[in-house]
Amino acid sequence: MVNRFVLNPVSYHGPGAVAEIPGELLRRGKSKVFVCTDPGLVRAGIAAKVCDVLDGAGIPWELFSDVKPNPTVENVQAGVAAFEASGADAIVAVGGGSSMDTAKAIGVIAENPEFSDVVSLEGVAPTKNHATFTVAVPTTAGTAAEVTINYVITDVARKRKFVCVDVNDIPEVAVVDPDMMAGMPPALTAATGMDALTHAIEGYLTKGGWELSDMCHLEAIRIISRNLRDAVAEAEGGEPGSGRTAMALGQYIAGMGFSNVGLGIVHSMAHTLSARYDTPHGVACAMLLPVGLEYNAPACGERYRAIGEAMGVEGSDSLPIDEVNRLVVAAVAELGADVGIPTACEGIVEEDLPDLAADVMADACFPGTPRDADAETIIGLYRKIM
Repeated sequence: MVNRFVLNPVSYHGPGAVAEIPGELLRRGKSKVFVCTDPGLVRAGIAAKVCDVLDGAGIPWELFSDVKPNPTVENVQAGVAAFEASGADAIVAVGGGSSMDTAKAIGVIAENPEFSDVVSLEGVAPTKNHATFTVAVPTTAGTAAEVTINYVITDVARKRKFVCVDVNDIPEVAVVDPDMMAGMPPALTAATGMDALTHAIEGYLTKGGWELSDMCHLEAIRIISRNLRDAVAEAEGGEPGSGRTAMALGQYIAGMGFSNVGLGIVHSMAHTLSARYDTPHGVACAMLLPVGLEYNAPACGERYRAIGEAMGVEGSDSLPIDEVNRLVVAAVAELGADVGIPTACEGIVEEDLPDLAADVMADACFPGTPRDADAETIIGLYRKIM
């Protein structure tokens, strides 16, 4: 069996890493930058940290800040039009998953205009050209969109999210600067951190996992589970420490893995909640992760033992596997509770459940789940968070 592994050609990590952006642009002869971000980051002055670096290097830029929290088909099309009008030859995406997903779609369509309807990019689209040269600067420690070959767009007309998987969308340069994440409020720190943990755990359990991805995922589980509480405490105004820096690295390592092997039922169910009820993606993942872990345990052999050891769950190395499975589920639920994640999702009603289940089974992440599930099973899992 042949396994493919795709990563950024270049990535920078550590405080102050945004200073490296101009050099990467100038080395490639780029003349103008299209900065893709969201209005909240503009108001908070976080996007300005990158724009100031560009100004200091004499690199012209144009701002596109109309990114929605769950970017839509129309949002992407507006971005493509703005990019083409700007005369830019490079993109710098500044933000969380929404900004980076929007930038990926803009860059892909700019170089492959036959996909301008956006919806034809769903799944594994046969694009021919790599996206416009892109530098991705995450401002949250969770999505790892800066290192993945995936992006997610909302189809408002059909009330669903669709996943696009394309090696041509990965940013050429990732700049993972924890200083850019300093403005994350506690709730966002918690939600994006639990999203990153879900990436790591689902990526480790998915049917497509193998030794190289396992190595990434287990290390990501270790880093995230042992630093998320501290990162949230720092966001709440506690003593500055290493939590945020560790989370910036942990979420990136998780992205290195899952981007190449896929995810599973938790992400499929979370995508559907976000599309239907606008539930924040990280919150949806966090609520569903213990539910999905409990369901998948019978199909995962001894793999929860390694997860438990990575999380520091006492007894993971010696207890019977059924007990280890229970302890791992409990440890994940406890972590979510400690960082303030709710256990129930507002908005879900019984009459929506059949449609939710159908959308889950159509989601690109669903085939990776280690234990097969039908519509009735999915409905039962949703009831656990109602």
